[in-house]
Amino acid sequence: MHILMLLERDYPPDLRVEKEIKSLTEAGHKITLACFTFRKKLEIEEKGRFSIFRFPITKFTFKSSVAALKFPGYFSFWRKNLKQLFHKETFDAIHVHDLPLARIGMEFKTKYNIPLILDLHENWPALLQVSEHTNTFLGKLLSSHKQWEKYEKDAIRQADKIIVVVQEAKERVLKLGIKDEKVVIVSNTIDDTEISISAVPLNSRFTMIYAGGLNKHRGLQIALDAVKQVVINIPDLNFLIIGEGRFKKVLEQKIQDLNLENNVVFTGWISFNTMLHFLAESHIALIPHLKNAHTDTTIPHKLFQYFTAGKPVIASDCEPLKRIILETETGLVYKNDNPNELTDAILTLFEDHELYTRIQINQKKALKNDSWSQDAKRLVELYNEKEKRFL
Repeated sequence: MHILMLLERDYPPDLRVEKEIKSLTEAGHKITLACFTFRKKLEIEEKGRFSIFRFPITKFTFKSSVAALKFPGYFSFWRKNLKQLFHKETFDAIHVHDLPLARIGMEFKTKYNIPLILDLHENWPALLQVSEHTNTFLGKLLSSHKQWEKYEKDAIRQADKIIVVVQEAKERVLKLGIKDEKVVIVSNTIDDTEISISAVPLNSRFTMIYAGGLNKHRGLQIALDAVKQVVINIPDLNFLIIGEGRFKKVLEQKIQDLNLENNVVFTGWISFNTMLHFLAESHIALIPHLKNAHTDTTIPHKLFQYFTAGKPVIASDCEPLKRIILETETGLVYKNDNPNELTDAILTLFEDHELYTRIQINQKKALKNDSWSQDAKRLVELYNEKEKRFL
């Protein structure tokens, strides 16, 4: 099949999309990826059975996406560019990454009579509900939570197949009245070829690492409260925070207020390989997300990256994190808004070497059961089924 993928960002990088493209092309499918770009990248790039079409976009047009359901000029940008692409190419299916571009997928599904695959990386309405930019006065005017919920219901009903990243996300979609056989789980597990972690000496200081966005709902403010208590017992604790975000200034001020300047380091955004090097040097890994409708229905790549690196995980009690970690015994879980429980978890892994080693062994076992090879198989089977039905 010739599959058109729509991605609402620049490409590369995107770990999930890269894995899906690799698995589908290896299975014999041809992929054309349509995305946008702010930079002066090649607008057309051919890579064997994989092609990229990049549409130059202005920052104003991109920022208008938050109001796309009320002022659909953003959809016009995509509609115009894709019409030109459809004049050049013939596609057998359209695969939309995440909810915002679902409307475009529905339109081209109807116009060209091709199946629509809706790949929901996130619980998008719930993500917007906790995002800082949609909780400002202007953001609330431009982006209606109820409108996004209705938009999602319409999209999943019209899609031929829906891909979700975790069991809890599937259960959420099923509650919206969708049949079980229509929903496929393709998780954010690790492709063995995508990640290589060298054996390096651990940092001489007991080091905890976090990698990801710096937003309020990531829960790092709770982590800092815990670090303040931990340093009483581990004075040279080193907390490495990798990433950027709107909440960074608030975190920096909190670090000053708690006198933690010698214990917390921000690296900003760094390359994936550099992040893996820092991960290899660290002792434990943290996922402190606050519990909400979004974090209860998604799973971050970093959980499986941490497993691959053999770093015991301490995670908040968001439903997928809690379920996976407790079932596989690959880390410790604390109540998301309780720094005292997080403090206890950090000190436990610092002091209990037998538990630490047992967790590392369990992580290796877990990776055998939760691997990208299994998720890729479900993805490929989805398209093989579509090929038989529609071609």
